[in-house]
Amino acid sequence: MLTLHHGPLLRSSRIIWLLEELGVTDYRIAITDIPRPDGTGAVDASNPHPYKKVPALVDDDALVTESSAIVLYLTDKFPAAGIGRPVGHPQRGAYVSWLAYYSGVIEPVLNIQFAGLGDNPVLQRTFRDVPAMHEHISGALAAGPWILGKEFSGVDILVASMGQFVRTMLPAGEIVDAYLARCNARPALARALAKDRG
Repeated sequence: MLTLHHGPLLRSSRIIWLLEELGVTDYRIAITDIPRPDGTGAVDASNPHPYKKVPALVDDDALVTESSAIVLYLTDKFPAAGIGRPVGHPQRGAYVSWLAYYSGVIEPVLNIQFAGLGDNPVLQRTFRDVPAMHEHISGALAAGPWILGKEFSGVDILVASMGQFVRTMLPAGEIVDAYLARCNARPALARALAKDRG
C-alpha cells in the first residue's frame, strides 16, 4: 500500500496528480500538518519525512522524499502508464536530467530570487538565474508541446505545478500559457484536485 503524507495545497498536491496520471487506485492520503512560513501549522509526529515536510511517500517499508525522487520512483514503479521514461527508453537521459534540473536548479534559483540574492555572482555561477532558467523552459516548450517533446511526462507535473501555484514562476508568454492550459485540462488533475483535502 502506498501512503502519501500530504498537506493540502502544498507541493505534495502534485504527487496526487501524478498518482492519478499513473492510474494508481490503491493508495492512501495521510493529511499531514507542517510548520508554515507564516507561523501557522505544526510538526506532525506521524510524518516520516526527516525534516517533517511534505511530500513523503511510504511504499511498504520504503520511504521516498523530495518531489523529483518521488516522481522518478513512482514512474519507474508504474511504467505501463507511459508517464516516465524507463531505463532503455531513448528519452531516459533527458527525463532524469530534467528531474535533476528541477531540484538542482529551478527550485534553488526561485528561492534565491525570493530571498533577494539573485544578483549574487557565486550563486549565479552555480545555479544561473531566473532569465536563464526561463529560457531553458521556454526552449523546451517551443519544441514541445511538452517539456520532453511530443508526450506528457512526470517532468511536466513538476514544472506545471509551479505555474499553477504562482504563474510568474514560469516564463511569460503564449507558449507557456497554452502549456498550462493543456496541463490544467488533464482529467487526472481534476481527479487529484478533488482529493487534495483528503
